Amino acid sequence: MLECFSEGIVQCGRKITVEELAEIKETVDLCQNLSRSELVETLCENLRWLTASGGHKNDACMKLLTKLESEGIVKLPEKRQIGQKKQRSGKILPTNRTAPQPDITGSLKDLMPVRIEVVNTRETEVLWNEYVSRYHYLGYKKPFGTFLKYFIICDRGVLGCLLFAGAAKALGVRDKWIGWGDNQRLRNLGWVINNTRFLILKWVHVKNLASHVLGQVQRRIRDDWHKKWGYRPVLMETFVDPAR
Repeated sequence: MLECFSEGIVQCGRKITVEELAEIKETVDLCQNLSRSELVETLCENLRWLTASGGHKNDACMKLLTKLESEGIVKLPEKRQIGQKKQRSGKILPTNRTAPQPDITGSLKDLMPVRIEVVNTRETEVLWNEYVSRYHYLGYKKPFGTFLKYFIICDRGVLGCLLFAGAAKALGVRDKWIGWGDNQRLRNLGWVINNTRFLILKWVHVKNLASHVLGQVQRRIRDDWHKKWGYRPVLMETFVDPAR
């Protein structure tokens, strides 16, 4: 059944050998009484599949298991219901908390001090998610793996939102600029972070605000990241849609 993966498989930057695939199949077959989350923890421990901070790469492992199940290689344990909790639709409904505000104009100096604040409570995270879902053209998608959210604020209120998460898995111009070969990229990708959401709210019209915010982030994110995830990234990447 593993013949279709005779050269192994690459999942989220990790090369999984044929031998490891056989070990994964054996573990899944033997551990049907475990929950899916317990199974993932077990596999990450056995494979030493770790993040840069030393934690288990649970999301990557779950994606691999889902892929193997779709190929008929493994059969995962049934999903377990937690009490009577109903599955959420995932849709974020806007509330008055994120309603449009009067235009904010003027110079950057007029707004100072502009601050960025880490989103570190459930209440502020729900609010951040709502702003991004409502006003960012890509909407909100739950990040996986390591990530960090910020609010951009001043004395006049919320100005925008930022999200940093894992880097693009492969990017030719970036990898060439760094000097990475394929093996180096697979080993070191966790040290690069990606600005996956950058939202300046639509009623904020202040020249140079975005550049000022990025400068603030660049100066502090290594320490913020270390506080949350236990290591300091060395490179930050961001993408711009030229049409916007």
